[in-house]
Amino acid sequence: MTRSRLLVTFASTLLCALATLSFGQDSDDGFKSIFNGKDLTGWSGDPNLWSVENGAIVGQTNDTDKKITQNQALSYTEDQEIGDFSIRFDYKISNWGNSGLYYRGWYLDPEKRRMGGYQGDFDGSATYSGIMYGEAFRGILANLGTVSRVNGKGEIQEIERFATPEEIRANVKIEDWNHYEITARGFVFVHKINGKVTSVFVDEDSDDVRRKSGVLGWQLHVGDGGMRVEIKNIELKKL
Repeated sequence: MTRSRLLVTFASTLLCALATLSFGQDSDDGFKSIFNGKDLTGWSGDPNLWSVENGAIVGQTNDTDKKITQNQALSYTEDQEIGDFSIRFDYKISNWGNSGLYYRGWYLDPEKRRMGGYQGDFDGSATYSGIMYGEAFRGILANLGTVSRVNGKGEIQEIERFATPEEIRANVKIEDWNHYEITARGFVFVHKINGKVTSVFVDEDSDDVRRKSGVLGWQLHVGDGGMRVEIKNIELKKL
Protein backbone atom coordinates (compact mmCIF):
# COMPACT_ATOMS: atom_id res chain seq x y z
CA MET A 1 0.00 0.00 0.00
CA THR A 2 1.36 3.44 -0.93
CA ARG A 3 2.16 6.06 1.68
CA SER A 4 -0.66 8.34 0.48
CA ARG A 5 -3.17 5.49 0.66
CA LEU A 6 -1.96 4.59 4.15
CA LEU A 7 -2.49 8.19 5.18
CA VAL A 8 -6.06 8.22 3.84
CA THR A 9 -6.82 4.97 5.69
CA PHE A 10 -5.30 6.37 8.88
CA ALA A 11 -7.20 9.64 8.59
CA SER A 12 -10.49 7.84 7.96
CA THR A 13 -9.99 5.63 11.01
CA LEU A 14 -9.01 8.64 13.11
CA LEU A 15 -12.04 10.59 11.97
CA CYS A 16 -14.46 7.77 12.79
CA ALA A 17 -12.99 7.45 16.26
CA LEU A 18 -13.06 11.16 16.97
CA ALA A 19 -16.57 11.62 15.65
CA THR A 20 -17.88 9.45 18.48
CA LEU A 21 -15.54 10.84 21.13
CA SER A 22 -16.98 13.13 23.79
CA PHE A 23 -14.78 14.44 26.55
CA GLY A 24 -16.16 13.79 29.99
CA GLN A 25 -17.04 16.60 32.36
CA ASP A 26 -15.66 14.81 35.42
CA SER A 27 -13.00 16.88 37.17
CA ASP A 28 -10.79 13.76 37.27
CA ASP A 29 -10.60 13.37 33.49
CA GLY A 30 -7.23 15.10 33.33
CA PHE A 31 -8.43 18.52 32.22
CA LYS A 32 -7.32 21.53 34.25
CA SER A 33 -8.88 24.98 34.23
CA ILE A 34 -6.45 27.64 32.94
CA PHE A 35 -8.77 30.61 33.54
CA ASN A 36 -10.01 31.53 37.02
CA GLY A 37 -13.15 33.31 35.79
CA LYS A 38 -12.31 36.43 37.81
CA ASP A 39 -9.32 38.19 36.25
CA LEU A 40 -6.54 37.75 33.69
CA THR A 41 -4.06 36.09 36.02
CA GLY A 42 -1.88 33.84 33.84
CA TRP A 43 -2.70 35.75 30.66
CA SER A 44 -0.96 38.69 28.97
CA GLY A 45 -2.36 41.23 26.51
CA ASP A 46 -3.36 44.85 26.03
CA PRO A 47 -5.56 45.75 29.04
CA ASN A 48 -7.41 48.25 26.86
CA LEU A 49 -8.63 45.37 24.69
CA TRP A 50 -8.98 42.46 27.12
CA SER A 51 -11.00 42.19 30.33
CA VAL A 52 -13.14 39.78 32.33
CA GLU A 53 -16.92 40.10 32.52
CA ASN A 54 -19.41 37.69 34.08
CA GLY A 55 -16.89 34.86 34.26
CA ALA A 56 -15.65 35.20 30.67
CA ILE A 57 -12.57 36.65 29.00
CA VAL A 58 -13.76 39.51 26.77
CA GLY A 59 -11.87 40.90 23.80
CA GLN A 60 -13.26 44.15 22.41
CA THR A 61 -12.25 46.47 19.57
CA ASN A 62 -13.88 49.48 17.93
CA ASP A 63 -13.00 52.33 15.56
CA THR A 64 -12.14 54.84 18.29
CA ASP A 65 -10.46 54.15 21.63
CA LYS A 66 -10.02 50.41 20.97
CA LYS A 67 -8.96 50.56 17.33
CA ILE A 68 -6.24 48.10 16.26
CA THR A 69 -4.10 48.10 13.12
CA GLN A 70 -2.81 44.54 13.38
CA ASN A 71 -4.16 41.34 14.86
CA GLN A 72 -3.76 41.27 18.63
CA ALA A 73 -3.37 38.32 21.02
CA LEU A 74 -4.01 37.54 24.65
CA SER A 75 -1.40 34.89 25.42
CA TYR A 76 -1.22 32.25 28.13
CA THR A 77 1.90 32.88 30.19
CA GLU A 78 1.94 29.95 32.60
CA ASP A 79 3.42 27.57 30.02
CA GLN A 80 5.15 28.85 26.88
CA GLU A 81 5.93 25.44 25.37
CA ILE A 82 2.72 23.41 25.16
CA GLY A 83 3.10 20.47 22.78
CA ASP A 84 0.57 17.62 22.68
CA PHE A 85 -2.72 18.57 24.32
CA SER A 86 -6.48 18.72 24.25
CA ILE A 87 -8.27 21.96 25.07
CA ARG A 88 -11.95 22.75 25.40
CA PHE A 89 -13.71 26.06 25.85
CA ASP A 90 -16.95 27.94 25.17
CA TYR A 91 -17.02 31.00 22.94
CA LYS A 92 -19.47 33.64 21.77
CA ILE A 93 -18.62 36.23 19.11
CA SER A 94 -20.33 39.21 17.49
CA ASN A 95 -21.64 38.56 14.00
CA TRP A 96 -18.94 40.77 12.45
CA GLY A 97 -16.15 39.27 14.55
CA ASN A 98 -13.15 37.12 13.68
CA SER A 99 -11.12 35.29 16.29
CA GLY A 100 -9.56 31.96 17.17
CA LEU A 101 -7.14 30.13 19.40
CA TYR A 102 -3.47 30.21 18.47
CA TYR A 103 -1.56 27.12 19.57
CA ARG A 104 2.04 25.98 19.28
CA GLY A 105 2.37 29.67 18.53
CA TRP A 106 5.13 32.26 18.72
CA TYR A 107 5.41 36.03 19.08
CA LEU A 108 5.83 38.11 15.95
CA ASP A 109 6.67 41.45 17.55
CA PRO A 110 8.60 42.70 20.59
CA GLU A 111 5.47 43.66 22.51
CA LYS A 112 4.23 40.06 22.28
CA ARG A 113 0.79 41.16 21.15
CA ARG A 114 0.95 39.71 17.65
CA MET A 115 1.26 35.96 17.26
CA GLY A 116 1.71 33.33 14.60
CA GLY A 117 1.01 29.60 14.72
CA TYR A 118 -1.66 26.98 14.21
CA GLN A 119 -5.13 28.38 14.83
CA GLY A 120 -8.53 26.94 15.64
CA ASP A 121 -10.52 29.58 13.78
CA PHE A 122 -13.99 30.90 14.63
CA ASP A 123 -15.94 33.90 13.35
CA GLY A 124 -19.29 35.60 13.78
CA SER A 125 -20.87 34.35 10.56
CA ALA A 126 -19.49 30.79 10.97
CA THR A 127 -17.85 31.08 7.54
CA TYR A 128 -14.54 29.77 8.86
CA SER A 129 -15.46 28.41 12.28
CA GLY A 130 -13.63 25.12 12.74
CA ILE A 131 -11.03 25.35 10.00
CA MET A 132 -7.30 24.93 10.62
CA TYR A 133 -5.58 28.21 9.83
CA GLY A 134 -1.88 29.02 9.95
CA GLU A 135 -1.42 32.61 11.12
CA ALA A 136 1.75 33.89 9.41
CA PHE A 137 2.17 30.17 8.82
CA ARG A 138 0.97 28.96 5.37
CA GLY A 139 -2.65 30.22 5.49
CA ILE A 140 -5.67 27.88 5.40
CA LEU A 141 -4.41 24.37 6.10
CA ALA A 142 -7.70 22.43 6.37
CA ASN A 143 -11.09 23.66 5.20
CA LEU A 144 -14.42 22.78 6.78
CA GLY A 145 -15.37 19.13 6.49
CA THR A 146 -11.99 17.95 5.26
CA VAL A 147 -9.05 15.81 6.23
CA SER A 148 -6.05 17.66 4.77
CA ARG A 149 -2.30 17.45 4.91
CA VAL A 150 0.81 19.37 4.02
CA ASN A 151 3.42 17.10 2.46
CA GLY A 152 7.19 17.32 2.75
CA LYS A 153 7.27 19.78 -0.13
CA GLY A 154 4.94 22.22 1.62
CA GLU A 155 2.01 21.38 -0.67
CA ILE A 156 -1.48 21.43 0.87
CA GLN A 157 -3.61 18.44 -0.15
CA GLU A 158 -7.21 17.55 0.65
CA ILE A 159 -7.24 13.78 1.13
CA GLU A 160 -10.84 13.24 2.22
CA ARG A 161 -14.10 15.16 2.61
CA PHE A 162 -16.40 13.94 5.38
CA ALA A 163 -18.98 16.77 5.42
CA THR A 164 -19.98 19.80 3.39
CA PRO A 165 -19.25 23.30 4.72
CA GLU A 166 -23.01 23.85 4.95
CA GLU A 167 -23.41 20.82 7.21
CA ILE A 168 -20.64 22.07 9.49
CA ARG A 169 -22.03 25.63 9.63
CA ALA A 170 -25.53 24.40 10.46
CA ASN A 171 -24.16 23.09 13.76
CA VAL A 172 -22.67 26.46 14.80
CA LYS A 173 -24.75 28.99 16.74
CA ILE A 174 -24.61 32.64 15.69
CA GLU A 175 -24.08 35.22 18.46
CA ASP A 176 -24.58 32.49 21.05
CA TRP A 177 -22.36 30.13 23.02
CA ASN A 178 -20.57 27.30 21.19
CA HIS A 179 -18.34 24.57 22.60
CA TYR A 180 -14.98 24.13 20.87
CA GLU A 181 -12.48 21.27 21.29
CA ILE A 182 -8.99 21.01 19.83
CA THR A 183 -6.65 18.02 20.05
CA ALA A 184 -3.02 18.19 18.93
CA ARG A 185 -1.14 14.90 19.13
CA GLY A 186 2.15 14.69 17.29
CA PHE A 187 1.38 16.35 14.00
CA VAL A 188 -2.29 15.34 13.77
CA PHE A 189 -4.74 18.11 14.69
CA VAL A 190 -8.49 17.75 15.16
CA HIS A 191 -11.02 20.57 15.61
CA LYS A 192 -14.57 20.02 16.89
CA ILE A 193 -17.46 22.42 17.51
CA ASN A 194 -20.53 21.43 19.50
CA GLY A 195 -19.47 17.80 19.49
CA LYS A 196 -18.87 17.42 15.74
CA VAL A 197 -15.53 17.24 13.94
CA THR A 198 -15.04 20.28 11.70
CA SER A 199 -11.56 19.62 10.28
CA VAL A 200 -8.59 17.27 10.57
CA PHE A 201 -5.07 18.31 9.60
CA VAL A 202 -1.90 16.22 9.25
CA ASP A 203 1.33 18.24 9.09
CA GLU A 204 4.06 16.42 7.17
CA ASP A 205 5.96 19.58 6.27
CA SER A 206 9.67 19.79 7.01
CA ASP A 207 10.76 19.94 10.65
CA ASP A 208 12.06 23.48 10.21
CA VAL A 209 8.52 24.62 9.32
CA ARG A 210 6.05 22.61 11.38
CA ARG A 211 6.03 23.22 15.13
CA LYS A 212 6.19 20.74 18.00
CA SER A 213 5.23 23.15 20.79
CA GLY A 214 4.57 26.79 21.58
CA VAL A 215 2.24 29.36 23.10
CA LEU A 216 -1.55 29.46 23.44
CA GLY A 217 -3.29 32.75 22.66
CA TRP A 218 -6.67 34.26 21.78
CA GLN A 219 -6.95 36.45 18.71
CA LEU A 220 -8.56 39.82 18.07
CA HIS A 221 -8.68 40.41 14.32
CA VAL A 222 -8.41 43.79 12.63
CA GLY A 223 -11.50 45.10 10.86
CA ASP A 224 -13.71 48.15 10.51
CA GLY A 225 -16.50 48.51 13.03
CA GLY A 226 -14.78 46.52 15.75
CA MET A 227 -15.71 43.19 17.28
CA ARG A 228 -16.42 41.45 20.58
CA VAL A 229 -15.48 37.92 21.57
CA GLU A 230 -16.14 36.10 24.85
CA ILE A 231 -14.41 32.90 26.03
CA LYS A 232 -15.05 30.91 29.19
CA ASN A 233 -14.73 27.44 30.74
CA ILE A 234 -11.19 27.03 29.35
CA GLU A 235 -9.74 23.63 30.25
CA LEU A 236 -6.44 22.12 29.14
CA LYS A 237 -5.20 18.54 29.22
CA LYS A 238 -1.62 17.75 28.31
CA LEU A 239 -1.19 14.47 26.46
